[in-house]
Amino acid sequence: MKILITGGTTFVSRYAAEHFVSKGEEVFVLNRNSRPQSQGVHLINCDRLNLGNKFANEHFDLILDITAYTDEHIKALLKSGVSFDDYIFISSSAVYPETNPQPFAENQTCGKNSVWGDYGINKLNAEKYLLDTVQNAYILRPPYFYGMYENLYREAFPFDCAILDRKFYIPENGDMKLQFFNVSDLCKFIEIIIEKHPSNHIFNVGNKETVTIKEWVELCYKVAGREVEFVSVSKDIPQRDYFCFYNYEYVLDVRKQNELMPNTVSLHDGLKEEFEWYKNHQDSIYNRKPYIEYIDTKLK
Repeated sequence: MKILITGGTTFVSRYAAEHFVSKGEEVFVLNRNSRPQSQGVHLINCDRLNLGNKFANEHFDLILDITAYTDEHIKALLKSGVSFDDYIFISSSAVYPETNPQPFAENQTCGKNSVWGDYGINKLNAEKYLLDTVQNAYILRPPYFYGMYENLYREAFPFDCAILDRKFYIPENGDMKLQFFNVSDLCKFIEIIIEKHPSNHIFNVGNKETVTIKEWVELCYKVAGREVEFVSVSKDIPQRDYFCFYNYEYVLDVRKQNELMPNTVSLHDGLKEEFEWYKNHQDSIYNRKPYIEYIDTKLK
């Protein structure tokens, strides 16, 4: 296949680009060339909002849009003269209001989520424009991505604490639930969509199992070869000052995904692979939060 991937240099888009190159596909990446490119890709060096007629007479078997955050991002690409067979847009579970009944299902009404604010609304507007404009478009709504090339300070935080053999300061009793999706499973599901072209065009994606934040931290320490000792932190302390997730619990209904792809990478195995990568790429975190500094100055 000839595939166009928006982005291609960080986390999800980088992993996807390298995955499809490894499968022998012809992969083009659209970015501003501000970071190193992966081997085997063809760079299209351009700002996606200023494409002009960059893609006049260009045809792709698949557009994999990972970096669209607004409907303007979608419009600019579709008006560039590009043609394609399939278009897959990586949206977000932030399109579901927190007031919806859980688990969130694809047929629920979408709208503003007070936790995610304009991010979710912008993703929802992008979804609507794409579905109104492109007949053969697919929307994927993930929970938290994780895996190799993670550039946010999430798994890296408990990894750091484990490496330093620190106690872990956890919100209250650590029973808040999280849902994850490995980037390798995302790529596998994309392949299934392209092969089967399901009649449904909107999918929640993610592990069917959820974990508590306590279980998640325990797994992060375990793959790092450490046992964790927890310190409970009162709910009166703002959670985001010392912990890497908002105080917000939600679950996606992923039964439609499971009908097509019943098995996903276990969280233990996915975290193990990510930790082995992280040990040699600790400088890949672009915005390292001062959680440890806050704990040492405010909570000890």
